[in-house]
Amino acid sequence: MRTKICGITSLKDAMNAIEAGANALGFVFYDKSPRYISPEKAKDIIKELPPFVEKVALFVNADASTINKICAETGATLAQLHFDVEAYVTQELRVPYINVIRAKSPKDIERHNNTYRLIDAYCESYGGAGKRINIEWFEGIDCSKIILAGGLTPENVASLKKYNFYGVDVSSGVEISYGVKDKEKVKKFIENAK
Repeated sequence: MRTKICGITSLKDAMNAIEAGANALGFVFYDKSPRYISPEKAKDIIKELPPFVEKVALFVNADASTINKICAETGATLAQLHFDVEAYVTQELRVPYINVIRAKSPKDIERHNNTYRLIDAYCESYGGAGKRINIEWFEGIDCSKIILAGGLTPENVASLKKYNFYGVDVSSGVEISYGVKDKEKVKKFIENAK
């Protein structure tokens, strides 16, 4: 499974994740999140990163011009949309994007099933709550275009291999505190996912 370490707020954490084998890093541009990073700080981190690492910009209730502007300014290579997006918004995007489905029931995970999508457990806040989705919902369905998030840890990620998820996304499960990653937990998470 491919791995994304989300909620990156420092170059040190970014490099530790890359050295451990992360395929993608997530930067949260939602100012109500405890993992929020300013576009200026994200740009300073991203410009130091090696090639072939996806730089994912996370947005909540943002318009296309804001998404385009921040991605262009920071060097982010993919937008992660944590809200129900109107078609006209995605048509105006100048950057590749992925939809996030905050699943309340098994039928929710089938939304956007012809595209790559990130599926997280539903909670009132947007992301980072560490709530785990009911894994039984994925029994018998094609998970090859699903990136799973929510409540993942180094201890439970290996149990997901049988579902053939495209990837996994972790934030709180590898943290010391909000936005500060534990190097050993990141390393163990990636080892166990792969």
